[in-house]
Amino acid sequence: MIKEKRINKIKNYVSEHDSVSLDELVSIFDVSKNTIRRDIQVLVDRGKLKKVYGGVTVNHKTLESIQDRKKRNKDQKASIVKEASRFVEDGDSIFIDSGTTTIEMFEYIKDRNLLIFTNSIELVVRALPYEELNVMLIGGMLDRKTDSFGDPRNLDLLSNYNIKKAFMASTGISLSNGVTNASPLESQLKKEIVHRSSEVFLLVDHDKFDKYGLITYCGLDEIDYIVTDVAPDTAYTEYAGKNNIQLVVSH
Repeated sequence: MIKEKRINKIKNYVSEHDSVSLDELVSIFDVSKNTIRRDIQVLVDRGKLKKVYGGVTVNHKTLESIQDRKKRNKDQKASIVKEASRFVEDGDSIFIDSGTTTIEMFEYIKDRNLLIFTNSIELVVRALPYEELNVMLIGGMLDRKTDSFGDPRNLDLLSNYNIKKAFMASTGISLSNGVTNASPLESQLKKEIVHRSSEVFLLVDHDKFDKYGLITYCGLDEIDYIVTDVAPDTAYTEYAGKNNIQLVVSH
């Protein structure tokens, strides 16, 4: 009974975070790595999870839809994007990531004169009626899990452009693992965007702190602004102060 309850909790935890490492599961559930491996194998055999290098991810056939993920923490996301949008000015060249939080920035910036880089299919569709918005779509391989494109072979497109502000999404952030992502397809693109942007804004709700996905796409010290809905604990505020990161808490 205890084992089955733990297995169900593992399934729910992985479903919530899309993908996690074995080390994270060991830490969260306070059991040995061998125990975690056996529990994961049960879920793999049931078709709920799929093993990946260093961890486990949700089986794509049972993955929560992007529409369902949008419904989670909806009010918090709305306050975060409203606050982040205040930093966008007419004439800016910006990148908007494909996350369910970042995509909602569109409603606050759609009437401005902007050059928008994105890998989000939904953002391109939303932008079609707005003639003042110039949109550059990046990537070539469709990631159905995120309704976005990501393909390292197409990153040369960015070599001639300087992005002023990047608004990034994340599976989770931590002081030890930095800013992480669940999709290998998108991670190289995210790394390049952070490298080429003058200012990097990370949009994350409070649930993303002290969580991490399989792939770190940049260090936390590479972020210029963290926009969130609840002030993080003192470890993050102290780190932000030491690394010139501005914490912006929405209301």
